[in-house]
Amino acid sequence: VQLQASGGGLVQPGSSLRLSCAAVGGAFSRYGMGWFRQGPGKERELAAAISWGGASTYYSDSVKGRFTISRHNAKNTVYLQMNSLRPEDTAVYYCAAADNYGLSTTLNEYDYWGQGTQVTVSS
Repeated sequence: VQLQASGGGLVQPGSSLRLSCAAVGGAFSRYGMGWFRQGPGKERELAAAISWGGASTYYSDSVKGRFTISRHNAKNTVYLQMNSLRPEDTAVYYCAAADNYGLSTTLNEYDYWGQGTQVTVSS
């Protein structure tokens, strides 16, 4: 499966962005999906994850209450709605797919990765 992330950009603190990740090929509806991010000089970390049917979600403490992950299986797409953005949210955001139906919260569980989209939060 190929994952194509989009929606990044340069925004001011307090703004919102919605990232999209479209899957081409594979069996999207059975994949757990995640959004990871990697800031300058930092390790890649999981920001949010969602199970194959959307019933279960996970958020890191740093984004909880501000970000929302969702998916539309008929469109083979997963989204990350990001509100109240902060400068510390600046990072390259990657979508990833885990071929296991479940809610995957560790990097090693993910089998497929998108190319990343840059999000910069700055005044």
